[in-house]
Amino acid sequence: MDKLTIIKVGGKIVEEPEALKQLLSDFSKIKGHKVLVHGGGRSATAIASKLGIESQLVNGRRVTDEEMLKVVTMVYGGLVNKQIVAGLQSIGVNALGLTGADLNYMRSEKRPVSDVDYGFVGDVKEVNAGILAELISKGVVPVLAPLTHDKAGNLLNTNADTIAGEAAKALANYFEVTLMFCFEKKGVLLDELDDESVIPTLTPALFEEYVSKKIISGGMIPKLENSFDALMAGVKQIIITRADLIHTKGGTTISN
Repeated sequence: MDKLTIIKVGGKIVEEPEALKQLLSDFSKIKGHKVLVHGGGRSATAIASKLGIESQLVNGRRVTDEEMLKVVTMVYGGLVNKQIVAGLQSIGVNALGLTGADLNYMRSEKRPVSDVDYGFVGDVKEVNAGILAELISKGVVPVLAPLTHDKAGNLLNTNADTIAGEAAKALANYFEVTLMFCFEKKGVLLDELDDESVIPTLTPALFEEYVSKKIISGGMIPKLENSFDALMAGVKQIIITRADLIHTKGGTTISN
Protein backbone atom coordinates (compact mmCIF):
# COMPACT_ATOMS: atom_id res chain seq x y z
CA MET A 1 0.00 0.00 0.00
CA ASP A 2 1.22 3.51 -0.82
CA LYS A 3 1.72 5.88 2.09
CA LEU A 4 -0.54 8.90 2.61
CA THR A 5 0.00 11.72 5.11
CA ILE A 6 -3.00 13.82 6.15
CA ILE A 7 -2.14 17.09 7.89
CA LYS A 8 -4.82 19.04 9.77
CA VAL A 9 -3.95 22.64 10.65
CA GLY A 10 -5.89 25.12 12.74
CA GLY A 11 -7.00 28.60 11.87
CA LYS A 12 -4.17 30.56 13.44
CA ILE A 13 -1.54 29.03 11.16
CA VAL A 14 -3.46 29.50 7.92
CA GLU A 15 -4.45 33.07 8.80
CA GLU A 16 -0.95 34.51 9.38
CA PRO A 17 0.90 34.99 6.06
CA GLU A 18 4.41 34.07 7.30
CA ALA A 19 3.20 31.06 9.30
CA LEU A 20 1.17 29.87 6.30
CA LYS A 21 4.13 30.27 3.95
CA GLN A 22 6.30 28.18 6.29
CA LEU A 23 3.60 25.55 6.70
CA LEU A 24 3.09 25.16 2.94
CA SER A 25 6.85 24.88 2.41
CA ASP A 26 7.09 22.15 5.09
CA PHE A 27 3.98 20.42 3.74
CA SER A 28 5.38 20.40 0.19
CA LYS A 29 8.44 18.46 1.42
CA ILE A 30 6.39 15.54 2.79
CA LYS A 31 7.30 12.49 0.73
CA GLY A 32 4.58 10.58 -1.10
CA HIS A 33 0.86 11.30 -1.21
CA LYS A 34 -0.61 14.00 1.01
CA VAL A 35 -3.81 15.81 1.97
CA LEU A 36 -4.20 19.11 3.84
CA VAL A 37 -7.26 19.85 6.01
CA HIS A 38 -7.68 23.39 7.33
CA GLY A 39 -9.76 25.46 9.72
CA GLY A 40 -10.31 29.21 9.56
CA GLY A 41 -12.45 30.14 12.53
CA ARG A 42 -10.61 33.33 13.43
CA SER A 43 -11.04 34.74 9.92
CA ALA A 44 -14.73 33.79 9.98
CA THR A 45 -15.20 35.56 13.31
CA ALA A 46 -13.36 38.69 12.07
CA ILE A 47 -15.30 38.94 8.80
CA ALA A 48 -18.63 38.19 10.52
CA SER A 49 -17.89 41.03 12.95
CA LYS A 50 -17.24 43.46 10.07
CA LEU A 51 -20.62 42.44 8.63
CA GLY A 52 -22.34 43.01 11.97
CA ILE A 53 -22.92 39.28 12.58
CA GLU A 54 -22.23 38.10 16.12
CA SER A 55 -20.28 34.84 16.59
CA GLN A 56 -21.59 32.42 19.18
CA LEU A 57 -19.44 29.50 20.35
CA VAL A 58 -20.61 26.69 22.64
CA ASN A 59 -17.89 24.34 23.96
CA GLY A 60 -15.61 25.68 21.24
CA ARG A 61 -18.13 24.82 18.51
CA ARG A 62 -19.57 27.57 16.32
CA VAL A 63 -23.34 28.03 16.31
CA THR A 64 -24.14 28.45 12.61
CA ASP A 65 -27.37 30.24 11.69
CA GLU A 66 -28.23 31.18 8.09
CA GLU A 67 -26.16 34.38 8.11
CA MET A 68 -23.15 32.71 9.74
CA LEU A 69 -23.38 29.85 7.22
CA LYS A 70 -22.92 32.40 4.42
CA VAL A 71 -19.83 33.76 6.18
CA VAL A 72 -18.17 30.37 6.85
CA THR A 73 -18.91 29.28 3.28
CA MET A 74 -17.20 32.40 1.93
CA VAL A 75 -14.27 32.17 4.33
CA TYR A 76 -13.62 28.42 4.55
CA GLY A 77 -14.61 27.37 1.03
CA GLY A 78 -13.40 30.58 -0.60
CA LEU A 79 -10.84 32.90 0.95
CA VAL A 80 -8.84 30.52 3.17
CA ASN A 81 -9.10 27.45 0.93
CA LYS A 82 -8.09 29.25 -2.26
CA GLN A 83 -5.22 31.12 -0.58
CA ILE A 84 -3.82 27.75 0.47
CA VAL A 85 -4.35 26.24 -2.99
CA ALA A 86 -2.69 29.25 -4.68
CA GLY A 87 0.20 29.08 -2.20
CA LEU A 88 0.75 25.38 -2.91
CA GLN A 89 0.57 25.90 -6.67
CA SER A 90 3.26 28.58 -6.34
CA ILE A 91 5.70 25.98 -4.96
CA GLY A 92 4.87 23.23 -7.42
CA VAL A 93 2.22 21.29 -5.51
CA ASN A 94 -0.80 20.49 -7.70
CA ALA A 95 -3.51 21.20 -5.12
CA LEU A 96 -7.29 21.05 -5.48
CA GLY A 97 -9.55 22.78 -2.94
CA LEU A 98 -12.69 20.86 -1.98
CA THR A 99 -15.72 21.11 0.25
CA GLY A 100 -17.71 17.96 0.99
CA ALA A 101 -20.20 18.99 -1.72
CA ASP A 102 -17.49 18.88 -4.41
CA LEU A 103 -17.55 15.44 -6.05
CA ASN A 104 -19.96 14.49 -3.24
CA TYR A 105 -16.90 13.35 -1.32
CA MET A 106 -18.37 13.91 2.18
CA ARG A 107 -22.06 13.88 3.11
CA SER A 108 -23.38 14.85 6.51
CA GLU A 109 -26.66 15.39 8.31
CA LYS A 110 -27.69 18.50 10.21
CA ARG A 111 -26.95 17.98 13.88
CA PRO A 112 -30.18 17.27 15.81
CA VAL A 113 -31.20 19.86 18.39
CA SER A 114 -30.57 18.69 21.96
CA ASP A 115 -29.41 21.04 24.73
CA VAL A 116 -28.00 23.35 22.06
CA ASP A 117 -29.26 24.20 18.58
CA TYR A 118 -26.03 24.45 16.59
CA GLY A 119 -27.94 25.41 13.43
CA PHE A 120 -26.36 24.44 10.12
CA VAL A 121 -23.68 22.15 11.58
CA GLY A 122 -23.10 18.75 10.02
CA ASP A 123 -22.34 15.33 11.50
CA VAL A 124 -20.55 13.20 8.91
CA LYS A 125 -22.46 10.18 7.64
CA GLU A 126 -20.69 9.10 4.44
CA VAL A 127 -17.29 9.56 2.80
CA ASN A 128 -16.81 8.82 -0.88
CA ALA A 129 -13.16 7.90 -0.45
CA GLY A 130 -12.85 6.25 -3.86
CA ILE A 131 -13.02 9.57 -5.69
CA LEU A 132 -10.43 11.11 -3.34
CA ALA A 133 -8.15 8.08 -3.68
CA GLU A 134 -8.35 8.35 -7.47
CA LEU A 135 -7.32 12.01 -7.39
CA ILE A 136 -4.53 11.34 -4.89
CA SER A 137 -3.19 8.44 -6.99
CA LYS A 138 -2.99 10.81 -9.96
CA GLY A 139 -0.76 13.19 -8.01
CA VAL A 140 -3.44 15.69 -6.99
CA VAL A 141 -3.19 17.07 -3.44
CA PRO A 142 -6.68 17.66 -1.96
CA VAL A 143 -7.07 20.70 0.32
CA LEU A 144 -10.19 20.04 2.39
CA ALA A 145 -12.28 22.90 3.78
CA PRO A 146 -14.42 22.35 6.92
CA LEU A 147 -17.72 22.28 5.00
CA THR A 148 -19.88 19.30 4.05
CA HIS A 149 -23.33 18.95 2.47
CA ASP A 150 -26.52 16.99 3.09
CA LYS A 151 -27.19 16.10 -0.59
CA ALA A 152 -30.43 18.10 -0.34
CA GLY A 153 -28.82 21.37 -1.41
CA ASN A 154 -27.57 22.54 1.99
CA LEU A 155 -23.97 23.20 2.98
CA LEU A 156 -23.12 22.42 6.61
CA ASN A 157 -20.35 23.78 8.81
CA THR A 158 -18.31 20.77 9.98
CA ASN A 159 -15.45 20.62 12.48
CA ALA A 160 -12.07 20.40 10.71
CA ASP A 161 -10.75 17.75 13.14
CA THR A 162 -13.79 15.63 12.22
CA ILE A 163 -13.19 16.14 8.48
CA ALA A 164 -9.56 15.02 8.93
CA GLY A 165 -10.50 11.99 11.05
CA GLU A 166 -13.33 10.82 8.77
CA ALA A 167 -11.22 11.28 5.63
CA ALA A 168 -8.34 9.36 7.25
CA LYS A 169 -10.60 6.45 8.25
CA ALA A 170 -12.12 6.17 4.78
CA LEU A 171 -8.79 6.53 2.96
CA ALA A 172 -7.22 3.82 5.16
CA ASN A 173 -8.90 1.35 2.78
CA TYR A 174 -6.68 2.64 -0.03
CA PHE A 175 -3.45 3.83 1.62
CA GLU A 176 -1.27 3.40 4.69
CA VAL A 177 -2.43 6.57 6.42
CA THR A 178 -0.60 8.78 8.91
CA LEU A 179 -2.81 11.53 10.36
CA MET A 180 -1.16 14.57 11.95
CA PHE A 181 -3.16 17.07 14.00
CA CYS A 182 -1.20 20.34 14.25
CA PHE A 183 -2.00 22.93 16.88
CA GLU A 184 -0.24 25.54 19.05
CA LYS A 185 1.54 23.14 21.43
CA LYS A 186 4.31 20.60 20.73
CA GLY A 187 1.99 17.72 21.64
CA VAL A 188 -0.33 16.56 24.42
CA LEU A 189 1.12 17.98 27.64
CA LEU A 190 1.46 16.46 31.11
CA ASP A 191 1.36 20.01 32.47
CA GLU A 192 -0.46 22.63 30.39
CA LEU A 193 1.79 25.34 31.85
CA ASP A 194 4.96 23.53 30.73
CA ASP A 195 5.29 23.46 26.94
CA GLU A 196 8.14 20.94 27.18
CA SER A 197 6.12 18.32 29.13
CA VAL A 198 5.05 16.46 25.97
CA ILE A 199 3.61 12.96 26.46
CA PRO A 200 5.53 10.99 23.79
CA THR A 201 3.09 8.09 23.39
CA LEU A 202 -0.56 7.71 24.38
CA THR A 203 -2.38 4.38 24.55
CA PRO A 204 -6.09 3.95 25.43
CA ALA A 205 -5.17 2.87 28.98
CA LEU A 206 -2.87 5.86 29.55
CA PHE A 207 -5.50 8.18 28.08
CA GLU A 208 -8.14 6.97 30.54
CA GLU A 209 -5.71 7.32 33.43
CA TYR A 210 -4.78 10.90 32.45
CA VAL A 211 -8.44 11.90 31.99
CA SER A 212 -9.35 10.50 35.42
CA LYS A 213 -6.45 12.50 36.94
CA LYS A 214 -7.56 15.64 35.02
CA ILE A 215 -4.16 15.79 33.28
CA ILE A 216 -6.04 15.65 29.98
CA SER A 217 -9.21 17.74 29.93
CA GLY A 218 -11.41 20.08 27.91
CA GLY A 219 -11.20 20.15 24.13
CA MET A 220 -8.30 17.71 24.03
CA ILE A 221 -10.59 14.85 25.14
CA PRO A 222 -12.78 14.73 21.99
CA LYS A 223 -9.67 15.24 19.80
CA LEU A 224 -8.07 12.16 21.37
CA GLU A 225 -11.27 10.12 21.34
CA ASN A 226 -11.50 10.79 17.60
CA SER A 227 -7.87 9.71 17.26
CA PHE A 228 -8.47 6.35 18.94
CA ASP A 229 -11.56 5.83 16.75
CA ALA A 230 -9.42 6.44 13.67
CA LEU A 231 -6.83 3.87 14.85
CA MET A 232 -9.59 1.31 15.33
CA ALA A 233 -10.75 2.04 11.77
CA GLY A 234 -7.35 1.22 10.26
CA VAL A 235 -5.39 4.49 10.31
CA LYS A 236 -1.73 3.50 10.76
CA GLN A 237 -0.61 6.21 13.15
CA ILE A 238 -1.75 9.55 14.55
CA ILE A 239 0.58 12.29 15.70
CA ILE A 240 -0.35 15.46 17.58
CA THR A 241 2.30 18.15 17.22
CA ARG A 242 2.99 21.74 16.25
CA ALA A 243 2.82 22.70 12.57
CA ASP A 244 6.49 23.72 12.41
CA LEU A 245 7.56 20.32 13.81
CA ILE A 246 6.01 17.98 11.22
CA HIS A 247 9.45 16.90 10.00
CA THR A 248 10.82 16.13 13.47
CA LYS A 249 10.28 13.05 15.60
CA GLY A 250 8.56 15.08 18.31
CA GLY A 251 4.95 15.36 19.33
CA THR A 252 2.59 12.80 20.83
CA THR A 253 2.07 9.55 18.95
CA ILE A 254 -1.33 7.90 19.49
CA SER A 255 -1.11 4.12 19.42
CA ASN A 256 -2.97 1.00 20.47
